[in-house]
Amino acid sequence: MNPRRRAWLLRLAALLPSAHMAPFAHSAARAAGIDHSALAFPRDHGAHLSARTEWWYATGWLGTEAAPTHGFQLTFFRSRTGLAKDVASRFAARHLLFAHAAVTQLTGGVHLHDQRIVRWSGAPDAALGSAASERGAVRIKDWSLRDDGRAWQARLPAAEFMLDLVFTRGQALLLQGDAGHSRKGPDERQASRYYSEPQLAAAGRVTLRGQATQGDAQTQGRAWLDHEWSDEILHPQAVGWDWIGMNLFDGSALTAFRLRRADGSALWAGGSWRAAGGAVRSFGADEVRFTPGRAWRSPGSGANYHVQWQVDTPTGRHTVRALLDGQELDSRASTGTIYWEGLSELLDAQGRRVGLGYLEMTGYAAAIKLA
Repeated sequence: MNPRRRAWLLRLAALLPSAHMAPFAHSAARAAGIDHSALAFPRDHGAHLSARTEWWYATGWLGTEAAPTHGFQLTFFRSRTGLAKDVASRFAARHLLFAHAAVTQLTGGVHLHDQRIVRWSGAPDAALGSAASERGAVRIKDWSLRDDGRAWQARLPAAEFMLDLVFTRGQALLLQGDAGHSRKGPDERQASRYYSEPQLAAAGRVTLRGQATQGDAQTQGRAWLDHEWSDEILHPQAVGWDWIGMNLFDGSALTAFRLRRADGSALWAGGSWRAAGGAVRSFGADEVRFTPGRAWRSPGSGANYHVQWQVDTPTGRHTVRALLDGQELDSRASTGTIYWEGLSELLDAQGRRVGLGYLEMTGYAAAIKLA
């Protein structure tokens, strides 16, 4: 990328929301009302270009339940800049598209990550990228994630690794919050449209530094996909959040999150539980508690992350424990943040592994700053 263009993009990115839970930037046009309309699929797999911020986020693991070998994470972001509204040019930066990708190889403790950023006019662009409105399909140059109706297909060739994966549906969509309207703070307007697709069958190929693991019976696994969009801002006291998305081995799915104040206390919390084939049980803000356990200090950023948590919800007490401490991502070249996102195990009250999924922690290297 041209150094001047890259510097311009980074300056523009600094004005926009960042990190995984970023769809909470203010829009005066939406200030008069709150969107409670019913979600409709497959349309709502696609982009919502009038919303300020949006992401498609997939995590998962390959291997066996007893011995996972790899974890993976990929996120595509779209941020509407509010610039160049009346400029008729395919180069007008009406949106920025970002992407993060990471791979964890448990053998040897390898963690690799990469990132992309481009400016986008909102019209299809074969060279740079796009986010389709009528279906789930987002792309930044040669990185892509698309929905073919049966499955999501992801292909992300990075500098040191390659993700070429398929996430096949086996369960119904999980609408988070109130039928997809998910509160994120004490003010009713602090909310997003949010659905999940847990218990996806993951298969394909992960290549690290030229060494591939083929998606056969031993290296297939499970995945989780979130899609979220919003116009609203985080509460001014929120400095970051902690989040888990866990696929349980019995087919259940557990989501839990909390937004933190600077003193570490919970400002807001939520999540859900769904047994295999069952109804969704959404959690109230006072029904989720994260209690920190063992901490790990990043040698890169100096941030302290709790890589073990006790998580209490109405469905019981669980322990979340990272399978590798060093799963920090430095995304300052795209979204401008440093955060921890990694493959973790879920233990029941008796200490038995009952699931695998991803733990995310933001705001520990520095408070999240949203425009």
